[in-house]
Amino acid sequence: MLRLRLWVSPVRKFMFQRIRVHDVSMTSLHYAASIPCLRLLSKCKSIDSLRKAHGILTGNGLIMGEISCATKLVSLYGSFGYTKDARLVFDQIPEPDFYLRKVMLSCYYQNRESLEVVKFYSLVRKHGYDNIVFSIALKACSEMQELDTGKKIHCDIVKVPGSDDIVLTGLVDMYAKCGEMKTACRVFDGIALRNVVSWTSMIAGYVKNGLHEEGLAVYNQMRGNSVSGNEVTYGTLVTACAKLGALHQGKWLHGCLIKSGIELGSCLVTSLLDMYVKCGDISNARRVFNDYSHVDLVMWTAMIVGYTHNASANEALSLFQKMKGVGIKPNCVTIASVLSGCGMVGNLELGRLVHSISIKAGLWDTNVANALVHMYAKCYQNREAMYVFEMESEKDLVAWNSIISGLSQNGSVHEALFLFHRMNIEAVTPNGVTVASLFSACASLGWLALGSSLHAYSLKLGVLASSSVHVGTALLDFYAKCGDAESARTVFDTIEEKNTITWSAMIGGYGKQGDKKGSIELFEEMLKKEQKPNESTFTSILSACSHTGMVNEGKKYFTAMYKDYNFTPSTKHYTCMVDMLARAGELEQALDVIEKMPIQPDVRCYAAFLHGCGMHSRFDIGEIVIKKMLDLHPDDASYYVLVSNLYALDGRWSQAKEMRNLMKQRGLSKIAGQSTMETELS
Repeated sequence: MLRLRLWVSPVRKFMFQRIRVHDVSMTSLHYAASIPCLRLLSKCKSIDSLRKAHGILTGNGLIMGEISCATKLVSLYGSFGYTKDARLVFDQIPEPDFYLRKVMLSCYYQNRESLEVVKFYSLVRKHGYDNIVFSIALKACSEMQELDTGKKIHCDIVKVPGSDDIVLTGLVDMYAKCGEMKTACRVFDGIALRNVVSWTSMIAGYVKNGLHEEGLAVYNQMRGNSVSGNEVTYGTLVTACAKLGALHQGKWLHGCLIKSGIELGSCLVTSLLDMYVKCGDISNARRVFNDYSHVDLVMWTAMIVGYTHNASANEALSLFQKMKGVGIKPNCVTIASVLSGCGMVGNLELGRLVHSISIKAGLWDTNVANALVHMYAKCYQNREAMYVFEMESEKDLVAWNSIISGLSQNGSVHEALFLFHRMNIEAVTPNGVTVASLFSACASLGWLALGSSLHAYSLKLGVLASSSVHVGTALLDFYAKCGDAESARTVFDTIEEKNTITWSAMIGGYGKQGDKKGSIELFEEMLKKEQKPNESTFTSILSACSHTGMVNEGKKYFTAMYKDYNFTPSTKHYTCMVDMLARAGELEQALDVIEKMPIQPDVRCYAAFLHGCGMHSRFDIGEIVIKKMLDLHPDDASYYVLVSNLYALDGRWSQAKEMRNLMKQRGLSKIAGQSTMETELS
């Protein structure tokens, strides 16, 4: 025979049994006495059942008279997240005991209402306190960085003899998070038995306040006291190494982690990955990423961001494709990073795909919009970049900088300057990035007067070339390209911390002005100051040698580039060498360079050679290059124009016309060049 039992909730059962009793007032109290209210409340698993039970108990007058029942009610309301209801119950009790006050304080803390914790603590302290009360109040002060209240709690702690080490650790954490590291250190010194939590609080305090080296020093003291770190300790230390760029220490900590046997959670793995990325060790970052079995969205995004920041855009885009393949949905940070990578490599197709993904998934914020503007600008899609920019409802400074910089780099210089004018009308204050982009725009126009005015404007803004290497380099490059080498050198000398790009810009400036002495002396000075040159530096010095006829010096620097500095010469470097030799009349050597180049020569390289042929009337050797050039590039109009110009220079007009006609027959046309000139109209 089957027995069926109908489940009835405790609240409904209690109500049902109340209704069956004839004498309501007497039997209710009798029933409540036989089944205590605590048992009834313990059966409440939802806020609805709790409120029904609360109503029954209130109707029977059991809340006011039974403090244990009130305490349970407050605790349950707090556990369900209803702190206001908990406080209403608390306020109904005429004389709440100390334990009930602690429960109410805990309710606020569990629901992260730190402000209410601080307020309620002032009521609790009038009736006494213990270590639990101190700990809760200090944690609330730490989260709010409420130093004044924290100091009052410290005074209360001092009044209690034999302060608990846990409480003192809470004090250390509070002072550290409020930026009072000296006081935190004094409290820490007073802790008798320092455990891993105490030491970690001190380390975290130093790291949070930017004192990363001090944090690592405290860890060494911790090891000296034979205290082993935990996951939080190592996570904090790895963060310190990331901020310092201390790869060696970071690797050592990684090794300690492995030896300790601590299980690597998601947060710790992400910290390790971030440390390797920020230290430029992208291969080890990927190794950490690959070794972790439970890779989440945060780690995927961190790895993609790492590749992007380390100029490994193709790897970032490849990883994004894999991320889509395993079904992990991106967030706004992922989308912005991938768009940045698309811009770096000029992958317009993928950029547009990511744009559509962000719209369909509703992943849109200021960072995504700015990354889109940057991506389209880098891919020379000015119209689409402007469209996204105009669609932004709230344009921040990054948005303005992205569009102005993008238009300037793409040759739409007048549009960039117009946007700067509009930016001022809309009362958006520019920064160093804005000013640097505008200097570049003026340099491309050769507009000395406007650039000089912008220089004065930047000084009024407080954007000084001396304190910003980015602004300073753009400014000296502007003056150099406008032919004012003296002003360029003045700016160069005022820049406090010069980087390789700064030195290269100044060397290139001297070269363009034909100042071979200035170029060579500055390059030698750069080497003496142990400023390591890069590929751009060698492009600048080789270009300077080309323009000033320093063939022997140019050969020496070209050899040093790949022998002493292990740089692989690029097309630009070979073009400089061909140009230098061709200008000097050493056309056989120039042709030898072209024929032995490990990479395909481009139109600039051939143009440099043919220009030398024209200068020295060596059309015989030019003919050799012409045939090879047209065989390799039959569909590029630029090469036909070069050949036509060479024939015209030699007076062979019929052959020059033949080349132009051949271009028309093949449907080829060269984009017309343009130049600008600054004039003064009276």
